[in-house]
Amino acid sequence: MTVRNVLSIAGSDPSGGAGIQADLKAFSARGTYGMAALTALTAQNTQGVTAVLPLPVDFVISQIDAILDDIRVDAVKIGMIANAEIADALADLLARRCEGIPIVLDPVMMAKGGSPLLAPTAIAAVRDRLVPLATVMTPNLPEAAALLGEAEATNREAMADQAKQLHLTGPDAVLIKGGHLDGGHSPDVLAQAAGLSWFEAQRVATRNTHGTGCTLSSAIAAEIAKGVPVTDAITIAKAYLTCAIAEADSLSVGSGHGPVHHFIDLWRQ
Repeated sequence: MTVRNVLSIAGSDPSGGAGIQADLKAFSARGTYGMAALTALTAQNTQGVTAVLPLPVDFVISQIDAILDDIRVDAVKIGMIANAEIADALADLLARRCEGIPIVLDPVMMAKGGSPLLAPTAIAAVRDRLVPLATVMTPNLPEAAALLGEAEATNREAMADQAKQLHLTGPDAVLIKGGHLDGGHSPDVLAQAAGLSWFEAQRVATRNTHGTGCTLSSAIAAEIAKGVPVTDAITIAKAYLTCAIAEADSLSVGSGHGPVHHFIDLWRQ
């Protein structure tokens, strides 16, 4: 069977827990071949982000064009965009060259420690240009609220309402992640034309959750690239991430929010 190729378009995390580095790990862990086009460089570790350097928009597009000119792409995952200029240029390229390729959009706006990773002026560009192109969008609670210009959801009813609102903006499916809610469970809600679906998991007691959003969206993209339907892809990806979080404390990476264990299944073997 042909190994599927998945392209991540996102920023770099030199500490390896999030961004492009987490995406490539998740692609590999889920049995796909990962590729990466960088939108920005960051200086960060498990304690936070100290600097962000967006790349020139022409160079971002040149990276993606080079891949598309030579390599079959079975799915695209979009993470950190950095600014409106990159968002606009990327939307034009995707519409022109990626028709029929599934797109998983993780609208990254803030690092785990609270540092901004998307210029405030770029939120409208992401919402208006990239969101309608998405097969699946995977915002967390603060990101969903920012895209809608509303207060952050604090319960399941508000999560469901915001998922339905975001679905009306054009993506095929919207998965709002409930990791920021209080309580012993971590519920996610999926809005599609067919209605709402909930995905449940026990909350894992660990501070090592750096890159969870990047990892989940990348795992979803990998499964969709393999031909797995969206709902099943989310179920598989959430189970994979839950296991990776549960084993995160077996790693020893930094003194802040450490990474999840992307390769726990492989390392156990």
